[in-house]
Amino acid sequence: MADIHIIPALSDNYIHLWHDAPAGVTAVVDPGEAGPVQAFLAARGWGLTHILNTHHHGDHIGGNATLKAAYGATLIGPRAERDRIPDMDQTYGEGDVFTLGGQQVRVFDTPGHTRGHIAFHVAPAGWLFSGDTLFALGCGRLFEGTPAQMWDSLLKLRALPDATLVYCGHEYTEANARFALAIDPDNPALRAQGARIASLRADGRPSLPTRLGDEKAANPFLRADDPALAASLGLAGADPAAVFAEIRQRKDVFRG
Repeated sequence: MADIHIIPALSDNYIHLWHDAPAGVTAVVDPGEAGPVQAFLAARGWGLTHILNTHHHGDHIGGNATLKAAYGATLIGPRAERDRIPDMDQTYGEGDVFTLGGQQVRVFDTPGHTRGHIAFHVAPAGWLFSGDTLFALGCGRLFEGTPAQMWDSLLKLRALPDATLVYCGHEYTEANARFALAIDPDNPALRAQGARIASLRADGRPSLPTRLGDEKAANPFLRADDPALAASLGLAGADPAAVFAEIRQRKDVFRG
């Protein structure tokens, strides 16, 4: 049976390790550095078969070369960032499906954070590797895309089943919760999720994975088309992409 292990890296990154012993697959998603992955594998006597990249940023691909050289792993990533991620063996884009460990992996193009960002959805297991597009109670900054592009990207992910477990690239959740509560303080789902996250972090545990159904109810970046939230922001009747842009701009300058 396949399972996911979460490996902390750098200052606040997470590397997700997919291990399926019967299928002979051990894969890492977005290895920002090699050392923590190598230590984790060595402690268990495992090799590494695959590396999956969601986008080109150094804190997500920094370990690629070392891990590829050490284990001969197959490097998989976004077709649209082929010119920015060296030595990819397989590239994919919107609607592509490939098999890993006997499970089908569907690829979504999710531009916004970067122009060629992708996300990996493993439907049989109910996993979503969202990189820096969707965070627990947040979303990525718009370094290379527009608010409309990012909103469209988030809508693709929001359409997945509520039971989907979201594995994103960073431990930003407590800060995201503080911002979300500042603009949506009367949301009971948000208050409950914030309390759960605070408890996890107080115990030194990751806030991930987060359940997509909980994100749909609590994450303001997934609720830009909620009339009540739009009205509370002074944008009643506005296009959801404009509401999303306002939420993102407020988060960019939030210091709470």
